[in-house]
Amino acid sequence: MATASKTTSARSKSASRTRSTAKKAKPAIAEFKKDDELHAYREMLLIRRFEEKAGQLYGMGLIGGFCHLYIGQEAVVVGMQMAKKDGDQMITGYRDHGHMLAMDLDPGAVMAELTGRRGGLSKGKGGSMHMFSKEKHFYGGHGIVGAQVPLGTGLAFANKYRGNGNVSMAFFGDGASNQGQVYESFNMAELWKLPVVYVIENNKYGMGTSVSRASATTDLSQRGASFNIPGEQVDGMDVRAVRAAAEKALAWCRDGKGPYILEMITYRYRGHSMSDPAKYRSKDEVQKMRTEHDPIEQVRARLIEKGWASEDDLKAIDKEVRARVAEAAEFAQSDPEPDASELYTDILL
Repeated sequence: MATASKTTSARSKSASRTRSTAKKAKPAIAEFKKDDELHAYREMLLIRRFEEKAGQLYGMGLIGGFCHLYIGQEAVVVGMQMAKKDGDQMITGYRDHGHMLAMDLDPGAVMAELTGRRGGLSKGKGGSMHMFSKEKHFYGGHGIVGAQVPLGTGLAFANKYRGNGNVSMAFFGDGASNQGQVYESFNMAELWKLPVVYVIENNKYGMGTSVSRASATTDLSQRGASFNIPGEQVDGMDVRAVRAAAEKALAWCRDGKGPYILEMITYRYRGHSMSDPAKYRSKDEVQKMRTEHDPIEQVRARLIEKGWASEDDLKAIDKEVRARVAEAAEFAQSDPEPDASELYTDILL
């Protein structure tokens, strides 16, 4: 019995050392060339400027209902987008404008949907939280917390059934990670070895509640451990780290090994929605993240440091992006509202 006890103890210590070493391992960082950095800069800046304009239009009363901005989290979706292949699907929750733009949806059509206009992606009937594009393989935009996770798992099932080699990327937040339907999805995805990457966008707060107050275990990348699903934490403020992790996870899925979990440690600068004053955190906390970890400023600094772009070059890109967003906002305000008869279309009876 003593020998067995010593053996068990030795195994336990060995496993503990292995886990400790794994946690201390230096995270992978994708090597970006000039074109990669410029692409990431332009895409993240488009999302940032679009969301800033959406916030303005909301303040003017031109956008109704709820409006959840993605400011601060841009590196997550852009890094994932840079690793995906044509045919891979994306599905997310209600903080979804950035995902649409990263999937190359027309900014004008996205903004027009926010203002409830005829030219919107859902013909003005879906609003901020419910936009789709089958052509671009974007499946929403979902207002119910965690509801997109089983749907994203279903997309993965379809991919496996068809044998098309595509991967479904299901995005959800730290708050949604506590939903029961998420765990049911994990179980089925691993049981059937479905090609799905679960991307947990951990921005530290589920509405106004910090992760440490809402979750008994705060390493959300290990939420799939009981289902034998591998996972890892990623610096979601560094687009290079996101891309490297995404490439690894997507390759895992394409190799038929089943699902993979990526917990993106990120941060939103604004409140949960436009109606949230975010008094549950200090201004110093937000400013510290902006100063030390802003995803766009990181790329900007590297471009200048390596001599790949000058201040004037980057100002020109910003000017171009602002003009594109202004054009989208103009369209969203001038496009006609949908006819009343539109209420009766696209309805399943």
